[in-house]
Amino acid sequence: MHMLQKVLFRFMLLFLSALAVSACQTVAPERAETALVSQPTPPNLVQGVCGDCHGVEPPFLSPNPSAPSFADIANRQGMSEESLTSWLIEAHNYPELMDFELSESEAGEVARYLISLQSEDYEKAP
Repeated sequence: MHMLQKVLFRFMLLFLSALAVSACQTVAPERAETALVSQPTPPNLVQGVCGDCHGVEPPFLSPNPSAPSFADIANRQGMSEESLTSWLIEAHNYPELMDFELSESEAGEVARYLISLQSEDYEKAP
């Protein structure tokens, strides 16, 4: 019986040591910073107004299949914060389903978020 207790004690010690070592592992700081930079958080306005139809954050799946994701919009040729803001201010540019208006500051907020999604290696999902 005494031998069994020693074996169990050693097993528990080994298990707890392995658990303690695995708990000490962390992400390298540069990776954590990169992850934050590459994953901007959409403003509440974007979530509330645009997110009903468009995929506004990763994995950019649009609830409405005919509405392009924000990543697709942001990575179109020639997109800039200025051109997006200008387009968003003019409600007559919107499809009929998009029945709302944005102020200049709201349009700028949406445009800044969209531009933050631009990526040189972007590939549109099939």
